[in-house]
Amino acid sequence: MASIVTSMDTEALMQIGAIVGEKNCSTRIADLYTYGFDASIHHVTPDVVVQPRSTEEVASLVKLANKLKIPIVPRGAGTGLCGGAVPLKGGMVIDMTRMNKVKEVRIEDLYCVCEAGVIYDNLQKELAPHKFTFPPTPGSAEACTVGGMVATNASGMRAVKYGGTRDYVLGLEVVLPTGEIIRVGTRTLKNASGYQLERLFTGSEGTLGIITEVTLRIVPKPKKMAMVLAGFDTLEKAGRCVSALIAKPLLPSAMELMDSTCIRAVNKAINAGLPDVAALCMIEVDGDPKVVAEELVEVAKVAESIGAVGLQQTDDPALMSKWTNARKSVMSALSRYGEGMVSVSLADDMAVPISRIPEAVVAFGQIAEKNHVVIGTYGHAADGNLHTKMLLNPESPESWRNGEKAVAEIFDTCVKLGGTVTGEHGVGISKAPYFQKERATAVGAMAAIKRALDPNNIMNPGKVQEWEDGCIIQHLRYPCPDQKD
Repeated sequence: MASIVTSMDTEALMQIGAIVGEKNCSTRIADLYTYGFDASIHHVTPDVVVQPRSTEEVASLVKLANKLKIPIVPRGAGTGLCGGAVPLKGGMVIDMTRMNKVKEVRIEDLYCVCEAGVIYDNLQKELAPHKFTFPPTPGSAEACTVGGMVATNASGMRAVKYGGTRDYVLGLEVVLPTGEIIRVGTRTLKNASGYQLERLFTGSEGTLGIITEVTLRIVPKPKKMAMVLAGFDTLEKAGRCVSALIAKPLLPSAMELMDSTCIRAVNKAINAGLPDVAALCMIEVDGDPKVVAEELVEVAKVAESIGAVGLQQTDDPALMSKWTNARKSVMSALSRYGEGMVSVSLADDMAVPISRIPEAVVAFGQIAEKNHVVIGTYGHAADGNLHTKMLLNPESPESWRNGEKAVAEIFDTCVKLGGTVTGEHGVGISKAPYFQKERATAVGAMAAIKRALDPNNIMNPGKVQEWEDGCIIQHLRYPCPDQKD
């Protein structure tokens, strides 16, 4: 183990090395720096990084940490956008990616069992020969882990029809903050036995324990899929199209929205060839081929009634993949939108009632103009889940201040519309003060649960309801001259 100055004493590091083997833990500067951030705006350097290979090793690490009061941050692939995997208090990052086995696929019982470090796309490859799927479809599917998805209750573009991760978690193996290994839930589709602790740990963001194994419900893959690409001359009309389709009633398998800023960014960055309009809706339908054909006609009628321009339809997998990839490229493409600006995750992942989407997207534009920031609006509009990415100059304190003002106004707007500050990414650091404001009456109950399970507060401390610093423009991984630390 390479030696550096650390706040964790040598004896503790030696005991950690004895549990997982010296090759599976590191205090090297490059490793510590790398594990100090996820895909969010935040960075804090841990004291040690470990890569266990079994639940028993995880339990031994947690027992040691609890005894010595070492902070622990469980980590999957680090694709989170809210700072959930950032080691805010230093300590030990436990990288779960080496626990990556799909242990069982039971098609006849509609479930599969896998370790927490299994990558979502790899699980899909295991299920594909059986013509089954785990449907949530996160945007980081090629990298994110199942354990991370459970910890954040992740979802994606098909949540409107198929739900999020929590809807598929049947059972979990969890290491509690004391090091005790427990199993919660069942391997049955129905379960009315006592407190449904598997649902409590889903979305807990590593604050209550470490998820080591997951039992997931799986479903048959749809027989056919098709898409409609509808352009609109205002973002408000695109929002109206979303609510009009749902009210038809017609339940698409996905419906993605992009504003003109996002469209121009992906066209510039990857030559996506999307139409140059004020807003786009990508509407996917799936199921029996006959039903898909009928729903395509209905989707087109609704879109045209709202004023769609340049309507396109396809069931060609290659073209559908091209459109979907263009939408998935928004976040990275926005960083190439303007000189000296980067795309940052500040106010993103809000959710509002579907009927309030037109009001929300119009308000976002007004907030951007008022605060002198550039905002790209996009998202999984069919379930009311909207994303905004702000383009800021990371070296400008004024740019950050303007961004934070806009963040507060965007979140306030969504809550006033009956929505929430996070639909699928979790709370972590970036949304903590706004989450606490939204859920003011529940924060005390959450804190009580946390104290009961984690009396020494070693599990991902300082996050979610525990964030006390107000301003989130701190612990940045950008060189902002006057950031607060």
